[in-house]
Amino acid sequence: MHLNTFSISARCSKTGQLGVAVSTAVPGVGGICPFIKTKVGSISTQSWVNPYLGIDGLNLLEEGKDAKKTLDILINGDPDREVRQIGIVDANGLSATWTGKDCVDWAGHLNAENVSIQGNMLVGEETINAMFDSFKDTEKLDLKERLMLCLEAGQNAGGDKRGKQSAAIKVFDKEEYPYLDLRVDEHHSPVSELRRVFEISKQQYTPFITSMPTRENLKGNLGNDVSEMLLMNPGSRPGGTLKNY
Repeated sequence: MHLNTFSISARCSKTGQLGVAVSTAVPGVGGICPFIKTKVGSISTQSWVNPYLGIDGLNLLEEGKDAKKTLDILINGDPDREVRQIGIVDANGLSATWTGKDCVDWAGHLNAENVSIQGNMLVGEETINAMFDSFKDTEKLDLKERLMLCLEAGQNAGGDKRGKQSAAIKVFDKEEYPYLDLRVDEHHSPVSELRRVFEISKQQYTPFITSMPTRENLKGNLGNDVSEMLLMNPGSRPGGTLKNY
């Protein structure tokens, strides 16, 4: 599948959180583009997408190879490397990016410590420039908010030249399960819809996920306030919009 996409792979230097945010003009991008593992790295694989670049890339990072060495191995082993695009950030913040010469224009990338931004079949380089500036200018915010703002900046700068269809944001913190995993799989304005769901998640999903069992505390810390909130009708919860649920 050809994913004409703009995405960001990133790490928070303060918390060590790892994340990917992505939008494209095909359905369900969140299922095949972002690959993340706690304390290992975050990878976005796109263009003529090969999910094994994400799967194998995380394995290489976990073996102790850094982002640059991992990228070299992946690209050298892929016979269709010139139609691939991939962005990697490892657990130490080293980043590496590849844009094959046969990716559909406009295609390119920017990377720096803790961040890799890449896009193909875009209206122009202003999309990834806007995303890069957004990430650089929001250092005081938490990673999930920075990723969401980067997607919005990319969309506002033009985004995918075919239009819009799906978007996703995924973040891992200290546990082996996601700290945040939100997707809009088919929508006429997926980034805006993702923002709407993102805001609801702050009030309903985040309190639950942060109270779930951890490796160090298998009982978790589910308080009465959270359990009572989750037992409510979704439309009656904080931020709830499903009034006819």
